[in-house]
Amino acid sequence: MSLVRLTIKGISYSQTQSGAYALVLSEMEGTRTLPIIIGAFEAQSIAIALEKEIRPPRPLTHDLFKTFAEQFQIELKQIIIHKLVDGVFFSSLICERDGVEESIDARTSDAIALAVRFQTPIFTYENILDKAGIYLKAEEKFNEEDDELEKIELIPDSEVSEMDDFSIFSISELETKLHEAVNNEDYELAAKIRDEIDKRS
Repeated sequence: MSLVRLTIKGISYSQTQSGAYALVLSEMEGTRTLPIIIGAFEAQSIAIALEKEIRPPRPLTHDLFKTFAEQFQIELKQIIIHKLVDGVFFSSLICERDGVEESIDARTSDAIALAVRFQTPIFTYENILDKAGIYLKAEEKFNEEDDELEKIELIPDSEVSEMDDFSIFSISELETKLHEAVNNEDYELAAKIRDEIDKRS
């Protein structure tokens, strides 16, 4: 079976499962996307790894895994989403150490979180894309030359409160609040403040 390389198109709040998020992967040479439902922690971990401005004061679990692997000269070669059973995706970490390659089973959400950190390619099989892939309209096709990924929203608009209206704050006040949010490990709030700053720049 042929492998198809994927890229991360974005993360959005799931409209079908409360408290869950949809990780959307897109084939690099085609119009199909692969939506995968993941938990809030994994969504947050992936989003943080994708964001350059947000650095947690303490390493997250996936950061710790990366540090551990690097300390023992374990290279993460690639991620393969290799099976789909009853709507659940199964993945493998293809690792190498001292010329010996090993395959390690992993949850797909964890595998993607690690792939972002290791800058490792993500693959799936053609038959999985045929089974679970969704075709994009031509005008929606993901462009690899875009400067940034689709905006990552970690909180649905319907849950935004008046306290989340940042329009009344200056840029310097927002930067202070961003720093405080990161120090408090409130990454959802940090992402929203960052978006407000980006809108004004």
